[in-house]
Amino acid sequence: MGSVTPTDARQRRLPPWAAAEGPFGVRLYDAGIVVLVIAALEVNITVGNGPGSVPLNLGAYLLGALLAVPILFRHRWPFQVMIATAAAIFFYYIFARRNISPAPLFFVPLYDAAVAGYLIWAVSIAAFFMLTGLIVVEVSTKESLATLTSDFLSQIVILVLAVVLGELVRSRRDLAAETARRLQLADEERAAEAGRVVAEERLRIARELHDTVAHSMATITVQAGSALHLLGSEAAAGDGGADKLRAALRAIRETSKGALIDMRSVLGQLRGSGGQPDDAGISGNEISGSGASATRPDGMGLGRLAALRDAVTAAGATVTVSVEGDELPLSAAADHSAYRILQESLTNVLRHAGPGTVAQVCLRYQPEALTIIVTDDGPAAPAGNGTADNNGMPGHGIRGMHERACLVGGELTAGPLPDGGFQVKVTLPIAGSAGSVRGGAEVPAARGKSS
Repeated sequence: MGSVTPTDARQRRLPPWAAAEGPFGVRLYDAGIVVLVIAALEVNITVGNGPGSVPLNLGAYLLGALLAVPILFRHRWPFQVMIATAAAIFFYYIFARRNISPAPLFFVPLYDAAVAGYLIWAVSIAAFFMLTGLIVVEVSTKESLATLTSDFLSQIVILVLAVVLGELVRSRRDLAAETARRLQLADEERAAEAGRVVAEERLRIARELHDTVAHSMATITVQAGSALHLLGSEAAAGDGGADKLRAALRAIRETSKGALIDMRSVLGQLRGSGGQPDDAGISGNEISGSGASATRPDGMGLGRLAALRDAVTAAGATVTVSVEGDELPLSAAADHSAYRILQESLTNVLRHAGPGTVAQVCLRYQPEALTIIVTDDGPAAPAGNGTADNNGMPGHGIRGMHERACLVGGELTAGPLPDGGFQVKVTLPIAGSAGSVRGGAEVPAARGKSS
């Protein structure tokens, strides 16, 4: 057992005038206790007698008062004070004694030692002095057992009370400290959970914003660029009306590109990356497949696939859809995720492969899962441009598709094909069982295209 210093809690329970320290770190409160102990010792010295007792004079009173001096430092060194008082009264009994009880001197040191955690030492010292006193008195006075019991019972009760009281106080303080620690841990857990919920909501908003606005803006950009290309090849381009049309289309294209850039910045901030590339994952947060992230707005499922196909085809990329197996109803979360993944995949075809590209969508229904395969024959993005789009901004497309698949317990791969083109393949459970996405999770595919 090591030495234990007094806790701040003990000092705070004292009034300021009592806790104030004087010379040598002595507190007024402890000085008052020492005065009471000295008074009890002097009463014992006055009535004490027996064989070998020193004369009752000033020296006897002064020597008795010195026994209590170590108690002045009880709040700093409780264990050392107990040892010092035990040694002092031991030598007092040997060299200059009067028959006094050790109980008045030992009560405070034994209590302090028990409070500080030295229970075994306190019990051992009290037992040693009581047994030694019984033996010495029996040998020197030949008193009967009843007389010895009468003489020592009150002393034993006082010492036992000191030790028991100290142990009870220590136990209550330990319980209070443990309770405070548990409350602090609970507060920290609540704060962490609140932070996780906020991060989950930020990521959900970022994903929804990306999958809705980005698709529309990309379509506008491609259409405007195609119109400008066609106008530039016509012989009637010199007409004033064509110039106005060209200016309007150019404005549409530049505005949409600027909106895409601004949206990239917002997405980066929502993902916790301050608008910078978010290649590290999902900011270390675990996103469960329950709650708002698993919900589906009305009309945002595979029922809109035909409208999506027509819109992408109108923008210049031919899309064909094939269905294999018997169509099975999906859960709301799986249906929503399937549509969003298809939307993002076809948006990538427009943005990266460009007009004239042919995209094939295959929906393969199985008893337990739906497999979606999106393949195009366009060129992949240049090497080294894995997560940036053709506006030079960092993208979140494939990452978002991977997150959506994981949220419903599915798997997704995406990457260029050996013979050219690009393929996205995702398998979603029919029941849409909840999965999780952890920060730093890698998308299991090359990122040749990402919006």
